[in-house]
Amino acid sequence: MSKKDKLLRKFLARPLKRDLTYTELRTLLESLGYREIQGPGSRVSFYHEQLDDMIDLHQPHPGNELKMYQVRLIQQKLREVVSVLRQEEPE
Repeated sequence: MSKKDKLLRKFLARPLKRDLTYTELRTLLESLGYREIQGPGSRVSFYHEQLDDMIDLHQPHPGNELKMYQVRLIQQKLREVVSVLRQEEPE
């Protein structure tokens, strides 16, 4: 199992994990085709050009762990994105 697959499972796990980090999220989203766009302050966006999809959030500080509301939003978005990406894979 690849690192991408392990991170995806970790982010989609139920019940929600409380130890997910921003670094892990960035690694996962970049492996799915998103690019990070730094905004003002702690604001950050991840943009997927092919899907024309944007994920906006605040980078956690002073620590690196994501807040539970962020994990819920990311989990919902990942379910949508993974579904679309699987439909686009050649058989």
